[in-house]
Amino acid sequence: MNELASKKWAKALIELAQEDESLDKENVLSDLKFVAQTISESDELKSMVNNPSISVEEKQIVISKLFQEKINTIVYNFLFALNLKKRLNLVSEIAKEFEKELDFLKNIVRIDITSAIDLNDERKTDIRNRVADKLQKDVKVNWSVDSNIIAGLIFNINDTVVDNSIKHKLDNLCANIIKV
Repeated sequence: MNELASKKWAKALIELAQEDESLDKENVLSDLKFVAQTISESDELKSMVNNPSISVEEKQIVISKLFQEKINTIVYNFLFALNLKKRLNLVSEIAKEFEKELDFLKNIVRIDITSAIDLNDERKTDIRNRVADKLQKDVKVNWSVDSNIIAGLIFNINDTVVDNSIKHKLDNLCANIIKV
């Protein structure tokens, strides 16, 4: 339920941000992340945001004191709307969804790639470029190393996993031998 609501709020904010061509959407994202981080780092603030017995007015006073002078007007007004609809607790998820929407608009895809060994920069660039050509998108890669995969690569693209590791192939081979 919260995931669906977060997507809807993020989509509404991106549409609102697109109406102002002079507005830097990356700054909007940065401000959203700042608010989300501020809330997550304070137990008191987290408690206030999630407490239904604290009135909308009281929450707005806190939001105003904390963020009004520190964030973009569009994000501040967005927080006000979230507060009115009792959805302040979704700021972190909305920031993530907003980033996905922004990536979509910019034709960017974020990929996690796991290798068995640490690859040199030249090899990483080659792999990133091949994936970008295949997907026809600008690719941002988060690299990680897991020696347990023995060799090969594991790609995680938008929650779709392409496991090209030797460990995966050996596991499949063992499963097929056991079936026989």
